[in-house]
Amino acid sequence: MPVDPAIQGLLDFLAAAGAPPMSAGTPEQARAGFRALSVDLRDPASLPDVASVEDTTVPGGDGKRPARVYRPGTSGDLPTVLLFHGGGFVIGDLDTHDLLARTIAVQCDAVVVSVDYRLAPEHPFPAAVDDAEAAARWAAAHLSELGGGTALGVAGDSAGGNLSAVVAQTLRDEGVAVAGQLLLYPATDLGGQYPSQQENAVGYFLDLDTMLWFGAQYVGTRELDPTDPRLSPFHGDLHGLAPAVVAVAEYDPLRDDGLAYAAALEAAGTPVTVRTYPGLIHGFADMGRHAPAAQTAIDELCGLFREVLHR
Repeated sequence: MPVDPAIQGLLDFLAAAGAPPMSAGTPEQARAGFRALSVDLRDPASLPDVASVEDTTVPGGDGKRPARVYRPGTSGDLPTVLLFHGGGFVIGDLDTHDLLARTIAVQCDAVVVSVDYRLAPEHPFPAAVDDAEAAARWAAAHLSELGGGTALGVAGDSAGGNLSAVVAQTLRDEGVAVAGQLLLYPATDLGGQYPSQQENAVGYFLDLDTMLWFGAQYVGTRELDPTDPRLSPFHGDLHGLAPAVVAVAEYDPLRDDGLAYAAALEAAGTPVTVRTYPGLIHGFADMGRHAPAAQTAIDELCGLFREVLHR
Protein backbone atom coordinates (compact mmCIF):
# COMPACT_ATOMS: atom_id res chain seq x y z
CA MET A 1 0.00 0.00 0.00
CA PRO A 2 1.12 3.64 -0.32
CA VAL A 3 2.80 5.43 2.55
CA ASP A 4 0.24 6.30 5.21
CA PRO A 5 -1.10 9.82 4.36
CA ALA A 6 -0.27 11.25 7.77
CA ILE A 7 3.24 9.77 7.63
CA GLN A 8 3.65 11.18 4.13
CA GLY A 9 2.72 14.59 5.50
CA LEU A 10 5.48 14.26 8.08
CA LEU A 11 7.96 13.22 5.41
CA ASP A 12 6.95 16.20 3.26
CA PHE A 13 7.44 18.51 6.25
CA LEU A 14 10.93 17.15 6.86
CA ALA A 15 11.81 17.42 3.17
CA ALA A 16 10.60 21.02 3.04
CA ALA A 17 12.77 21.89 6.03
CA GLY A 18 15.77 21.17 3.81
CA ALA A 19 17.95 19.68 6.53
CA PRO A 20 20.86 17.64 5.17
CA PRO A 21 20.92 13.91 5.95
CA MET A 22 22.62 12.91 9.18
CA SER A 23 25.33 11.18 7.18
CA ALA A 24 26.39 14.56 5.80
CA GLY A 25 27.10 16.05 9.23
CA THR A 26 28.85 15.31 12.49
CA PRO A 27 27.55 13.08 15.28
CA GLU A 28 26.99 16.20 17.39
CA GLN A 29 24.83 17.74 14.65
CA ALA A 30 22.91 14.48 14.25
CA ARG A 31 22.21 14.31 17.98
CA ALA A 32 21.02 17.91 18.10
CA GLY A 33 18.77 17.40 15.08
CA PHE A 34 17.23 14.25 16.50
CA ARG A 35 16.56 15.89 19.85
CA ALA A 36 14.96 18.87 18.12
CA LEU A 37 12.63 16.55 16.24
CA SER A 38 11.78 14.15 19.05
CA VAL A 39 11.94 16.39 22.15
CA ASP A 40 11.71 20.08 21.26
CA LEU A 41 8.72 19.66 18.94
CA ARG A 42 6.83 17.44 21.40
CA ASP A 43 4.03 18.78 23.58
CA PRO A 44 4.82 17.59 27.13
CA ALA A 45 1.08 17.48 27.83
CA SER A 46 0.73 14.71 25.26
CA LEU A 47 2.95 12.31 27.20
CA PRO A 48 1.23 9.42 29.01
CA ASP A 49 0.94 9.93 32.76
CA VAL A 50 2.90 7.58 35.00
CA ALA A 51 2.93 7.36 38.78
CA SER A 52 6.59 8.38 39.07
CA VAL A 53 9.76 9.03 37.12
CA GLU A 54 13.12 8.73 38.86
CA ASP A 55 16.52 9.62 37.47
CA THR A 56 19.16 7.23 38.76
CA THR A 57 22.29 5.36 37.69
CA VAL A 58 22.95 1.72 36.86
CA PRO A 59 26.19 -0.18 36.33
CA GLY A 60 27.80 0.15 32.91
CA GLY A 61 30.77 -1.36 31.20
CA ASP A 62 33.16 1.27 32.59
CA GLY A 63 31.27 2.63 35.59
CA LYS A 64 27.84 4.09 36.29
CA ARG A 65 25.47 5.06 33.49
CA PRO A 66 22.44 7.39 33.69
CA ALA A 67 19.09 5.66 33.76
CA ARG A 68 15.46 6.55 34.36
CA VAL A 69 12.87 4.43 36.17
CA TYR A 70 9.20 4.75 35.18
CA ARG A 71 6.49 3.34 37.44
CA PRO A 72 2.89 2.98 36.26
CA GLY A 73 -0.09 3.55 38.51
CA THR A 74 -0.74 -0.20 38.72
CA SER A 75 -0.40 -1.70 42.19
CA GLY A 76 1.12 -5.02 43.14
CA ASP A 77 4.13 -6.91 41.86
CA LEU A 78 4.93 -6.00 38.26
CA PRO A 79 7.37 -7.05 35.54
CA THR A 80 10.52 -5.01 35.02
CA VAL A 81 11.43 -3.97 31.47
CA LEU A 82 14.87 -2.76 30.40
CA LEU A 83 14.54 -0.25 27.56
CA PHE A 84 17.41 0.50 25.22
CA HIS A 85 16.84 3.50 22.95
CA GLY A 86 17.41 3.54 19.22
CA GLY A 87 19.51 5.93 17.19
CA GLY A 88 22.06 3.91 15.26
CA PHE A 89 24.32 3.64 18.33
CA VAL A 90 25.20 7.31 17.66
CA ILE A 91 22.19 9.44 18.63
CA GLY A 92 19.32 9.22 21.10
CA ASP A 93 19.14 9.46 24.89
CA LEU A 94 16.74 9.18 27.82
CA ASP A 95 14.78 12.25 26.73
CA THR A 96 14.30 11.23 23.09
CA HIS A 97 12.71 7.98 24.25
CA ASP A 98 10.72 9.33 27.16
CA LEU A 99 7.48 8.77 25.24
CA LEU A 100 8.27 5.14 24.45
CA ALA A 101 9.30 4.43 28.04
CA ARG A 102 6.08 5.92 29.40
CA THR A 103 3.97 4.10 26.82
CA ILE A 104 5.46 0.71 27.71
CA ALA A 105 5.10 1.37 31.44
CA VAL A 106 1.43 2.31 31.15
CA GLN A 107 0.27 -0.11 28.48
CA CYS A 108 2.28 -3.10 29.67
CA ASP A 109 1.74 -2.53 33.41
CA ALA A 110 5.48 -2.72 33.96
CA VAL A 111 8.26 -0.80 35.65
CA VAL A 112 10.54 0.46 32.88
CA VAL A 113 14.25 1.10 33.35
CA SER A 114 15.50 3.21 30.44
CA VAL A 115 19.28 2.96 30.06
CA ASP A 116 21.55 5.66 28.61
CA TYR A 117 24.40 3.58 27.17
CA ARG A 118 27.58 5.05 25.70
CA LEU A 119 27.42 6.26 22.10
CA ALA A 120 29.72 5.94 19.10
CA PRO A 121 31.99 7.16 17.63
CA GLU A 122 33.41 8.33 20.96
CA HIS A 123 32.70 4.87 22.35
CA PRO A 124 32.57 2.31 19.52
CA PHE A 125 31.52 -1.32 19.77
CA PRO A 126 31.43 -3.07 22.21
CA ALA A 127 30.89 -0.17 24.63
CA ALA A 128 27.11 -0.05 24.13
CA VAL A 129 26.86 -3.82 24.52
CA ASP A 130 29.01 -3.78 27.66
CA ASP A 131 26.75 -1.11 29.17
CA ALA A 132 23.56 -2.93 28.20
CA GLU A 133 24.76 -6.24 29.62
CA ALA A 134 25.93 -4.66 32.87
CA ALA A 135 22.61 -2.87 33.32
CA ALA A 136 20.72 -6.11 32.58
CA ARG A 137 22.69 -8.08 35.16
CA TRP A 138 22.01 -5.40 37.74
CA ALA A 139 18.30 -5.30 36.95
CA ALA A 140 18.02 -9.08 37.15
CA ALA A 141 19.54 -8.93 40.64
CA HIS A 142 17.23 -6.12 41.79
CA LEU A 143 13.80 -7.13 40.48
CA SER A 144 12.32 -7.00 43.98
CA GLU A 145 13.27 -3.32 44.22
CA LEU A 146 12.10 -2.47 40.73
CA GLY A 147 8.86 -4.06 39.55
CA GLY A 148 8.63 -6.44 42.47
CA GLY A 149 7.68 -9.36 40.24
CA THR A 150 9.97 -12.06 38.89
CA ALA A 151 9.55 -11.22 35.20
CA LEU A 152 12.33 -9.34 33.40
CA GLY A 153 11.76 -8.12 29.85
CA VAL A 154 13.94 -6.30 27.33
CA ALA A 155 12.73 -3.77 24.79
CA GLY A 156 14.27 -1.51 22.20
CA ASP A 157 13.84 0.10 18.83
CA SER A 158 16.34 -0.08 15.97
CA ALA A 159 19.80 -0.05 17.59
CA GLY A 160 18.03 -0.58 20.89
CA GLY A 161 16.42 -3.66 19.38
CA ASN A 162 19.89 -4.91 18.55
CA LEU A 163 21.02 -4.42 22.14
CA SER A 164 17.86 -6.05 23.49
CA ALA A 165 18.43 -9.11 21.31
CA VAL A 166 22.08 -9.32 22.39
CA VAL A 167 21.14 -8.99 26.07
CA ALA A 168 18.48 -11.71 25.75
CA GLN A 169 21.15 -14.07 24.39
CA THR A 170 23.70 -13.08 27.03
CA LEU A 171 21.34 -13.54 29.97
CA ARG A 172 20.20 -16.92 28.64
CA ASP A 173 23.83 -18.03 28.46
CA GLU A 174 24.33 -16.86 32.06
CA GLY A 175 21.27 -18.72 33.31
CA VAL A 176 19.16 -15.62 33.93
CA ALA A 177 15.50 -15.95 32.97
CA VAL A 178 14.08 -13.38 30.58
CA ALA A 179 10.30 -13.22 30.21
CA GLY A 180 10.05 -11.50 26.84
CA GLN A 181 11.57 -9.32 24.13
CA LEU A 182 9.99 -6.36 22.33
CA LEU A 183 12.06 -5.69 19.22
CA LEU A 184 10.88 -2.70 17.19
CA TYR A 185 12.38 -2.59 13.67
CA PRO A 186 15.62 -4.06 15.06
CA ALA A 187 19.03 -4.02 13.40
CA THR A 188 20.21 -7.59 13.93
CA ASP A 189 22.58 -8.33 11.02
CA LEU A 190 24.95 -5.39 10.56
CA GLY A 191 26.80 -7.01 7.67
CA GLY A 192 23.70 -8.38 5.96
CA GLN A 193 22.32 -7.27 2.62
CA TYR A 194 18.56 -7.37 2.16
CA PRO A 195 16.18 -6.21 -0.60
CA SER A 196 14.48 -3.63 1.62
CA GLN A 197 17.76 -1.76 1.95
CA GLN A 198 17.56 -0.85 -1.73
CA GLU A 199 13.76 -0.68 -2.01
CA ASN A 200 13.62 1.89 0.81
CA ALA A 201 17.03 3.48 0.39
CA VAL A 202 15.82 7.07 0.03
CA GLY A 203 12.87 9.13 1.15
CA TYR A 204 11.56 7.29 4.20
CA PHE A 205 13.19 9.08 7.16
CA LEU A 206 15.98 6.54 7.68
CA ASP A 207 17.90 6.42 4.41
CA LEU A 208 20.48 3.82 3.47
CA ASP A 209 23.41 6.27 3.53
CA THR A 210 22.61 7.26 7.11
CA MET A 211 22.18 3.62 8.10
CA LEU A 212 25.62 2.81 6.70
CA TRP A 213 27.05 5.92 8.38
CA PHE A 214 25.68 4.77 11.73
CA GLY A 215 27.31 1.38 11.22
CA ALA A 216 30.66 2.93 10.36
CA GLN A 217 30.57 5.09 13.51
CA TYR A 218 29.70 2.08 15.65
CA VAL A 219 32.37 -0.24 14.25
CA GLY A 220 35.08 2.40 14.08
CA THR A 221 38.33 1.82 12.23
CA ARG A 222 38.83 -1.77 13.38
CA GLU A 223 38.31 -4.92 11.36
CA LEU A 224 35.45 -6.73 13.06
CA ASP A 225 33.74 -10.00 12.30
CA PRO A 226 30.25 -8.99 11.07
CA THR A 227 28.94 -12.34 12.33
CA ASP A 228 30.00 -11.68 15.93
CA PRO A 229 26.73 -12.31 17.83
CA ARG A 230 27.37 -9.32 20.13
CA LEU A 231 27.49 -7.13 17.02
CA SER A 232 24.91 -9.00 14.94
CA PRO A 233 22.62 -11.12 17.14
CA PHE A 234 21.15 -12.75 14.03
CA HIS A 235 24.28 -14.92 13.97
CA GLY A 236 24.00 -16.03 17.60
CA ASP A 237 22.49 -19.18 19.09
CA LEU A 238 18.74 -18.50 18.98
CA HIS A 239 17.58 -21.58 20.86
CA GLY A 240 15.89 -21.25 24.22
CA LEU A 241 15.39 -17.51 24.08
CA ALA A 242 12.54 -15.56 25.63
CA PRO A 243 9.36 -15.14 23.56
CA ALA A 244 9.74 -12.21 21.19
CA VAL A 245 7.43 -9.61 19.67
CA VAL A 246 9.08 -8.33 16.48
CA ALA A 247 7.74 -5.35 14.54
CA VAL A 248 8.81 -3.97 11.17
CA ALA A 249 7.54 -1.25 8.86
CA GLU A 250 6.84 -1.62 5.14
CA TYR A 251 8.90 1.42 4.12
CA ASP A 252 12.02 0.79 6.21
CA PRO A 253 15.49 -0.23 5.01
CA LEU A 254 15.62 -2.52 8.07
CA ARG A 255 12.34 -4.30 7.28
CA ASP A 256 13.87 -7.49 5.88
CA ASP A 257 16.55 -7.58 8.57
CA GLY A 258 13.84 -7.73 11.25
CA LEU A 259 11.83 -10.31 9.32
CA ALA A 260 14.92 -12.48 8.87
CA TYR A 261 15.60 -12.39 12.60
CA ALA A 262 12.00 -13.30 13.41
CA ALA A 263 12.16 -16.22 10.98
CA ALA A 264 15.44 -17.40 12.49
CA LEU A 265 13.97 -17.22 16.00
CA GLU A 266 11.00 -19.28 14.89
CA ALA A 267 13.24 -21.84 13.17
CA ALA A 268 15.18 -22.21 16.43
CA GLY A 269 11.98 -22.92 18.32
CA THR A 270 11.77 -19.55 20.08
CA PRO A 271 8.17 -18.29 20.29
CA VAL A 272 7.83 -15.19 18.15
CA THR A 273 4.99 -12.90 17.12
CA VAL A 274 5.70 -10.83 14.02
CA ARG A 275 3.90 -7.74 12.80
CA THR A 276 4.61 -5.95 9.51
CA TYR A 277 2.91 -2.56 9.39
CA PRO A 278 1.92 -1.43 5.88
CA GLY A 279 2.35 2.22 5.07
CA LEU A 280 4.62 2.94 8.04
CA ILE A 281 8.29 3.91 8.21
CA HIS A 282 11.27 3.50 10.50
CA GLY A 283 10.73 5.23 13.83
CA PHE A 284 6.94 4.91 13.85
CA ALA A 285 6.92 4.16 17.60
CA ASP A 286 7.45 7.88 18.20
CA MET A 287 5.02 9.08 15.52
CA GLY A 288 1.65 8.37 17.09
CA ARG A 289 1.00 12.06 17.63
CA HIS A 290 1.36 12.59 13.89
CA ALA A 291 -0.28 9.45 12.51
CA PRO A 292 -3.16 7.42 13.99
CA ALA A 293 -1.87 4.32 12.17
CA ALA A 294 1.42 4.60 14.04
CA GLN A 295 -0.40 4.90 17.36
CA THR A 296 -2.57 1.90 16.52
CA ALA A 297 0.58 -0.10 15.78
CA ILE A 298 2.33 0.75 19.04
CA ASP A 299 -0.87 0.07 20.99
CA GLU A 300 -1.10 -3.38 19.44
CA LEU A 301 2.56 -4.14 20.08
CA CYS A 302 2.36 -3.08 23.71
CA GLY A 303 -0.70 -5.28 24.11
CA LEU A 304 1.19 -8.25 22.69
CA PHE A 305 4.22 -7.56 24.86
CA ARG A 306 2.02 -7.20 27.93
CA GLU A 307 0.61 -10.66 27.32
CA VAL A 308 4.12 -12.09 27.15
CA LEU A 309 5.30 -10.33 30.31
CA HIS A 310 2.28 -11.24 32.42
CA ARG A 311 1.93 -14.82 31.15
